[in-house]
Amino acid sequence: MSSTKTRSEPSVASSTDWGDIVRAGRTSKIKASHLERLAIVYVRQSSQHQVFEHRESKARQYLLADYAAQLGWASERVLVIDDDQGSSATSAVERTGFQRLLAEVTLDHVGIVLGLEMSRLSRSDKDWHHLLELCAIFDTLLGDQDGTYDAADPNDRLVLGLKGTMSSMELHTMRSRLEKGRLFKAERGELFQCLPSGYVKLASGGIAFDPDEQVQAVIRLVFAKFVELGTARAVCSYLRQQGIRLGIRPHFGPDRGEVSWCPAKVGTLYGILHHPFYAGAYAYGRSPTDPRRKHLNHSRRARKSVPMNQWKVLKRDCVPAYISWDQYLRNQEQLRQNSTGWEKLGAPRQGEALLGGLVVCGRCGRRMSIAYTSAHRGRYDCGREAALEQVQPCPGMRAKALDRLVEAQVLAALQPAALELSLRAVEDLKSERDRLAKHWNRQQEGTRYESQLAERRYRAVDPENRLVARSLEQQWEKALQEERRLKEEFDRFQQQTPLTISADERERIDALATDIPALWSSPTTTAQDRKAMVRTIVDRVVVNVHENTEHVDVTIRWAGGFVSQHEILRPVREYSQLRDFDRLIQRIRELHEDGISSADIAVQLDQEGFHPPRQASKFSKSVIRQIMSRQGIKGEMPKAIRLEANEWWESGLAKRLGIPQTTLHHWVLRGWVRFRNSPLRGYRILWADDKEFARLSRLRAQTKKQHKGPYASELITPQPQKQQHHKNPR
Repeated sequence: MSSTKTRSEPSVASSTDWGDIVRAGRTSKIKASHLERLAIVYVRQSSQHQVFEHRESKARQYLLADYAAQLGWASERVLVIDDDQGSSATSAVERTGFQRLLAEVTLDHVGIVLGLEMSRLSRSDKDWHHLLELCAIFDTLLGDQDGTYDAADPNDRLVLGLKGTMSSMELHTMRSRLEKGRLFKAERGELFQCLPSGYVKLASGGIAFDPDEQVQAVIRLVFAKFVELGTARAVCSYLRQQGIRLGIRPHFGPDRGEVSWCPAKVGTLYGILHHPFYAGAYAYGRSPTDPRRKHLNHSRRARKSVPMNQWKVLKRDCVPAYISWDQYLRNQEQLRQNSTGWEKLGAPRQGEALLGGLVVCGRCGRRMSIAYTSAHRGRYDCGREAALEQVQPCPGMRAKALDRLVEAQVLAALQPAALELSLRAVEDLKSERDRLAKHWNRQQEGTRYESQLAERRYRAVDPENRLVARSLEQQWEKALQEERRLKEEFDRFQQQTPLTISADERERIDALATDIPALWSSPTTTAQDRKAMVRTIVDRVVVNVHENTEHVDVTIRWAGGFVSQHEILRPVREYSQLRDFDRLIQRIRELHEDGISSADIAVQLDQEGFHPPRQASKFSKSVIRQIMSRQGIKGEMPKAIRLEANEWWESGLAKRLGIPQTTLHHWVLRGWVRFRNSPLRGYRILWADDKEFARLSRLRAQTKKQHKGPYASELITPQPQKQQHHKNPR
């Protein structure tokens, strides 16, 4: 039809007599100031097809340069801009020639802009009126085959505005007509533009599986491994590790329609997993063009995927299917959950926190996120305050205590299924090796055919025709090398991965399956593997963290619908956050009043089930003394222990001397003060009469002078103590 239209146009020589237009008096708007500047001839055709096929239109546009000469411009002052050949006039964003035209007008270099018709300049109202404004400001004329116009003249401005509106409306009419025709064909399920990998279009117009069995097998393998591994990236890693490539038939280029084996890419796998064609469904309008994104990104990434309920056409059971429709819906839900978001489960990742995506806040019901303070110290936090902009956040907790609880529950739940897991593991391993063996056999069969085909071509040529024979011989040699390389790789694969499961492998599988805790803690088991094991039997873990206590209520919702309730302890910052804090302080007071030392109090509290706020293994003597000091519990011994004459408690003598108790304690340890052990462990009773007190005072004065070097012996030697009736004197 395009050739008919071309012949219907008048010839170049007779189509436009520019001299007649000049003689008609339509050049009266041209002044000397216009002739001093450039005359720009803008040449454009909408598509490459028009550039190569509609040559008459192209020639008529270039003849505008002669028309500019007839209007009075010198030939060297005529500039032809044809940078936009094959570009649509719907927008000026990607038209470098039109942008160059605007730049020249803005620089006041242009006297007139010539185009065959106004639609050649622009079919966009915005771009057209922008050009008119610039031409009016810089006194630039516009001309086409109908005449010359001054954008500053009201009458000409009206005509130009009508021409621009008609050009824009014509574009919308053509686009609407084409879109309705395309939609009508799509509603019948017959609009096929680019078929996905694994399908071919028959000569009759129907759709069938790719005739190459290897292409079909790889597509089926992709869907099977996605069900097993759960993520597209994991499937991509598996295919690359096994050396499995995807069979793609290019839609364009010299190899169009031929099978090309390409390495697996994540983007390609996402396209396969998301496409409903593989489930036997025809869909149209899955990724419509977003005008906002098209404008911002200059037509790159202008398409945006929309939900299924917004697709224009969806017809099921129209083409051969690799998977069922139900499986396709499950895959889409899995892909949606793999993405990152507050309301999504997310894919298992490398972090040590076990319950990423499964933990839900018991207060607000939102999914809790994971934050790592170090490589192995994860924390579950609720993002409710970030999402709702609230000042008071829901309390979080460290991951260690909760992970230990769920880990123990999961291992206990998996223990009865050890035999079934062992049988399933053997069966899965056998099917995996059978699948890989078939893949290698198909690859070898393909390379064997290529080498035999190259051999037949070589033998069919005349040996005397060495120009052709040498080329065919090189192709045959290349095919033989590829066949030999694949055979060697298959031998290595068989050596590393035997096709049959040996008795030793079966025994190891049975041992690992029956000893699930050992499998769980094995160095070869990654954090992603543990998370995948948990997700198979746990749907959700709801935690209710009490803000002013260390106790956490945990609800585990199992995959079968069973719900179990638990309570764990979390580390808190202060003793006052402990739920039994009042009872702990009361118990410390009671033990202290009974004359028990700090070390013995720590042992007693551990035996009675009390615990520190940070979940340390035991209380210590220093911790007990710190608690007693903060709570105002005096450290002196009870009055039941009677002191003899000139005897002191350590705190009392330090206070009398005016020195820190630690200094006096240091003197006692060095033997500078006489003491005896009290009946209760952990306390000392010091002795100091008047002479001894005077010596200690002189020692204190010497210490305050920041004494350097050894002290005098009379200052550090205790006075002899009179014999008392008590035992163990020193």
